[in-house]
Amino acid sequence: MEYVILIIVLAVLAVGLGGFLLFMRPRRRGTIAPPGQPPAAPPSGGAGETPAAATSQPVPETAAPATAVLDVERPPPSAGRLIRLRARLARSQSSVGSALLSLLSRDRLDDDTWDEIEEVLITADVGVTPARQMVDDLRTKVKVLGARGPEEVKTLLRTELLDQLRVAEHDDRSLHTAPHNGIPAVLLMVGVNGTGKTTTCGKLARALIGDGQTVLLGAADTFRAAAADQLQTWGERVGAETVRADRDQADPASVAFEAVSEGIKTGVDTVIIDTAGRLHTKTDLMDELGKVKRVVEKKAPVNEVLLVLDATTGQNGLRQARVFAEVVAITGIVLTKLDGTAKGGIVIAVQRELGVPVKLVGLGEGPDDLAPFDPEVFVDAIIG
Repeated sequence: MEYVILIIVLAVLAVGLGGFLLFMRPRRRGTIAPPGQPPAAPPSGGAGETPAAATSQPVPETAAPATAVLDVERPPPSAGRLIRLRARLARSQSSVGSALLSLLSRDRLDDDTWDEIEEVLITADVGVTPARQMVDDLRTKVKVLGARGPEEVKTLLRTELLDQLRVAEHDDRSLHTAPHNGIPAVLLMVGVNGTGKTTTCGKLARALIGDGQTVLLGAADTFRAAAADQLQTWGERVGAETVRADRDQADPASVAFEAVSEGIKTGVDTVIIDTAGRLHTKTDLMDELGKVKRVVEKKAPVNEVLLVLDATTGQNGLRQARVFAEVVAITGIVLTKLDGTAKGGIVIAVQRELGVPVKLVGLGEGPDDLAPFDPEVFVDAIIG
């Protein structure tokens, strides 16, 4: 019996000692990757075997590639886009048009009715001065022509709206994107934060490539790290190269200069430069924008300075526009989110304020929802 007890005690001690030694054995630690990088994969075989990622063997289908390669798309041409997007315009602007037509079709147009017409126009962000001028013009035409029928009223309103949308006797709403003397056309995109400048650059690149042009993008927004990544993604989708800084907070003027230099070297048709969004009240940032344009002009002329405005901001957008126009000579306006507001009168107001035409409008979040602005299509969408 004593021998049995002794054997059991020795067995317990042996098991306990083995577990203790196993616990104390050094463990193999995994490699911790730096933030933003995946951990290194351990070798699949013995100590002398090369990891699978470094061999010439195919990578298993479950392994994610190091960098995603986007398929290059062939975007549709820009011609006819606004006509295709006309239904979106009509949905947002029809309330203004129907209100005006209803008021103008009344049997008796007294002072109160004309005041209501002026109020509808002002509410639609046409602006006080243009609204009063439109009312005066319509009153005169109605009095002289005696127009009362629905079609007559619609014709009068259509003619008046088109007159108000005319910036000069010969409007030039075309974008100057053709190269000249071996130098690409240079487009500078400016505006405050949140108006959609970077997205507009990407959509415009798509439209130009759809029209058969070659484009290079310059990521001169060096303050927002995601801006360059976003712009590069837009470019990769359509096969456009993007010139960007190799570090955050780099000098935006130098990035813009390098983009134009690369555009000349590679012989592209158009260089589109995205700039950082800046509050129009920040003098130092506005001065920096002027510097970007001056530095670029040492290499090539700037053919277009496009001011991107959010159509939903209304009259606040006009205040922004005034300051930007003082710093850089604006050649055209891009109105984004026009499908999201019934205040389409901002088109008239901003053109009056700056004396430059609206050249592009954004009518949705899709990649091909940027369209050249056509006054006739716009007016027809308003009045139905």
